[in-house]
Amino acid sequence: MFDLPVKTRMQRKRYTRFRKHLLKEGFLGLQFSVYARYFESEEASTACRRRVAAKVPEDGRVRLVHITDIQFAKMAVLFGKKVEIPESPPEQLLLF
Repeated sequence: MFDLPVKTRMQRKRYTRFRKHLLKEGFLGLQFSVYARYFESEEASTACRRRVAAKVPEDGRVRLVHITDIQFAKMAVLFGKKVEIPESPPEQLLLF
């Protein structure tokens, strides 16, 4: 989740650059400024967290939250009074 100022042209440019970095890292947009990505291991998550942290603009605010696939599947998505089924959690990879 992130909050970046977009009042000036330069701030909008930083916002766009950061958002593109998240997409390049494999994140998917759930809502405005809320992105998610599945990681197959804690090590992969930690490495990505470092890369994202290195790209945060100096005036930006970013929160990285770790949730399990089970917690993700329990998420409720509300559109007004209507409840919808959330996106399917990504399938886990099995390596033999």
